[in-house]
Amino acid sequence: MKFAHLSDCHIGGWRETSLRELGIRSFEKALHLAIEEHVGFVLIAGDLFDTALPQIELIKETASILSTLKEEDIPVYIIPGSHDYSSSGKTMLDVLEKAGLVTNVSHISNNELTFTHDRTGTKITGFHGRKGQLERFEYEKINFEHLGKEPGFKIFMFHSLLNEMKGEEFKNVEAATLDILPKGFAYYAGGHPHFVKAQTFEGYGLVAYPGPTFPNNFKELEELHFGGFYIGETNNEHIHLKYIQLKIKEVHSSFINAQDKTPKQVELEILETLQDVQDKIITLRIEGKLKNGKPNDIDFKKITQANEKAYFFMKNTYKLTAPEQEETTNTESTIEDIERTTIHAHLSNTLEHEEALINKLILLLDKEKRDGEKNQDYEQRILKETLHTLRLEDV
Repeated sequence: MKFAHLSDCHIGGWRETSLRELGIRSFEKALHLAIEEHVGFVLIAGDLFDTALPQIELIKETASILSTLKEEDIPVYIIPGSHDYSSSGKTMLDVLEKAGLVTNVSHISNNELTFTHDRTGTKITGFHGRKGQLERFEYEKINFEHLGKEPGFKIFMFHSLLNEMKGEEFKNVEAATLDILPKGFAYYAGGHPHFVKAQTFEGYGLVAYPGPTFPNNFKELEELHFGGFYIGETNNEHIHLKYIQLKIKEVHSSFINAQDKTPKQVELEILETLQDVQDKIITLRIEGKLKNGKPNDIDFKKITQANEKAYFFMKNTYKLTAPEQEETTNTESTIEDIERTTIHAHLSNTLEHEEALINKLILLLDKEKRDGEKNQDYEQRILKETLHTLRLEDV
């Protein structure tokens, strides 16, 4: 029996039209390849969309792509990720489920998860993700005892970064621990961290992250170049994983060290480096303190024109500084990471429940107006929910 495991598709995530289109085409290619592999079902471990309320055109196109699986009679099992999840409980995944295109397996009844039974005999369940990884506190409320006792081939879907698998690049990022997950499953289909990794743990089976189906920011394009997904094949309870790369466009990444160089020297080095750019995604990172002048003395208009035949050209000059300019470093790659780092920088002795409260307030103040809601009613609703969160209703 075969299955496909995708996560972090983030459809609609790029502002740039051409890169947003590649994100959609990568998702489409993944499902096409899953059909070619004759999979029994497809798992999407969160963040199908980049927001809980994506544009209607994105929903239509995604539904059209998913319908190809329905035509092949291949079911899709999904959980909401941190981007799909809505505190109101409304998500476009519900629309796709009502259309018969996906099945949300994150069903909770009386603080217990229930299984979705696939026709292959596989039993599937899972738990949603939340912004700021707040779901790790919700796991504590769920009774998993009956899940471990259930016989048969079982898959658990989750959308959380695990400490045991996060690696050096996430050493400063708080994560959940493996023991939040229920034991006794053959496969744990993970999502959320954008890296590719699979590892077996005693009592837990194989835990896997397939990474994004398409890179979602400059750094990911630079490091990953492409997205991908897993094909899993079971053989006597053993699972063999095959990673399939989704190469749509070639990515060429260049790094220029500008330390102690003049703007003209940097400019010439860039032009010499970027020669074969035809129909490629070009990423250019420039770092270092210039010998003289300032970053704007580099003729970036000329550099952009030299890359006009590229599919897309993007540059990062965040760490390019003038001699008199202080260099600012920031290794975080997402807004969530920056928020988390800022909280820890100002509250170094923060207790877990205080950090959770701060994250709840951030999410609360990020809420948008409902359809047809008046400004006054919106402000009153946010104020009321804020007072409730802070337990100040009676003040």
